[in-house]
Order: sequence, then C-alpha cells, then structure tokens
Amino acid sequence: MGIISVKGIRLYSHHGCLPQETLIGSDYIVDVDIETDLLASAVTDDLSKTIDYVVVNQVVLQEMSIPSKLLETVALRIINRLTTLHVEIEYLSVSISKLNPPINGDVERVTIKEIYKKLV
Repeated sequence: MGIISVKGIRLYSHHGCLPQETLIGSDYIVDVDIETDLLASAVTDDLSKTIDYVVVNQVVLQEMSIPSKLLETVALRIINRLTTLHVEIEYLSVSISKLNPPINGDVERVTIKEIYKKLV
C-alpha cells in the first residue's frame, strides 16, 4: 500500500449558507489523501497503473466550481467521483478549508474533513 497526497489545491469558489457567501465567494484550500496499492505502478513505471494526481486536481476543481451550502456536500461529491473513477482506492480523505470565513471573530480558516474507507 502507498499514499498519494495532493495538498494545498488553492482556488476561489462560491460556497456557504449565507447569500453573500455564494455571491461574493471565498478562497479555499483542498487537501486529498488516497491510499491504494502502488506496487504495480512502481514496478512498471506506468502511469496507467496508478492514480494520476492531475486527474485528482481536475476532479477537485470541477466539484468545487458547483456552489453548495455545505463544504461537507462538496467533499462527498469529490469522494464519490474519485472512488467511481478508481475502484482500487482503499482509503480517501478530503479536507476543505475556507479561508477567512465570515464569522464573528478573527478566524484564519474553518476546515471539514470527509473520510472514505473501503469495506472489505
């Protein structure tokens, strides 16, 4: 087993429960960790035998472009897309951080983390 991590995907998107959040938008950072068997790709040096992190980034960008009230919803969409594309994923975590959230206080970010574990 091995882990593929795509960290610090920075983007601007329109999520939130308040109307001004979806109108104005915010900065986000997304982190994805995928656990899967990397042996075949390591031995063959063949990209088709692993999970391409370019595809991971594309899925994140596509799903983050669809406005949602909750970040949990966006994270679940990312998980569903990646596990559909790659049934060999054993474990997957998606963290989405909203930078400078519009809440009362000096808060750098709020983060949610959704986790998928393959059932045996």
